[in-house]
Amino acid sequence: MSLFGQSNSAGTSTTNTQGDTKGDRPVVDPPSDSVSEIAFSSAADLLAVGSWDSQCRIYQVKPDGSTEGKHLIKAEKPVLGVCWSTNGTQVVAASADGWAQIADLNSGGQINPTRCAKHDEAIKSVRMFNSGGQDYLVTGGWDAKIKIWDLRAEQPILDFDLGGKKCYTMDIKNELLVVGTEDRAINMYSLRNTPSFHKTITSPLKWQTRVVSCFTDATGFAVGSIEGRCAIQYADDKDSGLNFSFKCHRQQDPTQRDVAKVYSVNAISFHPVHGTFSTAGSDGTFHFWDKDAKHRLKGYPEVGGSISSTAFNSTGSIFAYAVSYDWSKGYGFNNPNLQNKIMLHPVVGDECKPRPGSKKR
Repeated sequence: MSLFGQSNSAGTSTTNTQGDTKGDRPVVDPPSDSVSEIAFSSAADLLAVGSWDSQCRIYQVKPDGSTEGKHLIKAEKPVLGVCWSTNGTQVVAASADGWAQIADLNSGGQINPTRCAKHDEAIKSVRMFNSGGQDYLVTGGWDAKIKIWDLRAEQPILDFDLGGKKCYTMDIKNELLVVGTEDRAINMYSLRNTPSFHKTITSPLKWQTRVVSCFTDATGFAVGSIEGRCAIQYADDKDSGLNFSFKCHRQQDPTQRDVAKVYSVNAISFHPVHGTFSTAGSDGTFHFWDKDAKHRLKGYPEVGGSISSTAFNSTGSIFAYAVSYDWSKGYGFNNPNLQNKIMLHPVVGDECKPRPGSKKR
């Protein structure tokens, strides 16, 4: 029996690259406004969901695919970023009011979120890392600052200036911190011992960066932009020959042979076991890829709206994706009547397995 008690024949063929979403299950009681970010706990199938209705919801996903709302963190303004502690028991919600809050889900009874970080403007991204057995929080803000916090102290232990450029996206894996900012700058930092700046590069993609996501082995990262492209970038200069980019999330215009509609790549998530990855975009589709084989593993049909965020659970058996307005066209195109939903896709068969012979990273 597969996850959610259903089989999925689309995930068992080594030649069929068309996947299906027939077995996907909706999360109950989704947010009332756009979903900004979703993230799974590493300790259990608990899904944190940050949204523009100024709340962070935590759902429990049961083995049969049903869900239950467990906890709620309220903010003064939209929640733009969420993450978990490295042991999966604490959740952080960062909001447009410049504050981040942390809640301990092991505290028993009603959780009591407390403020744990502050920026002068909105906090866009949050991530946690562990050093010497102690967790540290990294926050990236629209005040063009990256701050690192020891949660036992009231002030950040380190403060990195982004040269006046807003933080748009951020990710951490092991000792690698990658930050994407406006003007297509991508900053890399080392978290080994005392965190330090490593280098800045200009994105290999020609248009605004939407997302960065670190490889599972921390040797590099993927970049997605508004132009319907994804880039694979290695952190070490000696591996630069492995860098490449490719087109995705584009649709051929049926009325014009040489014209394609280009959509934003909003989310990139790496499979925790296989090291393959997903892309999802404004066209309402998601795809699984093998970067080492430079091959698309599976592509999925449109899901009824833009996909704003994605996440694998800790075992890689569930792929969650949020369907909501992604703000790629700005405030003027936001429709309060647009549907917001979070779907759970059971990962079965070879959907996310790398091609035979490709090197796992």
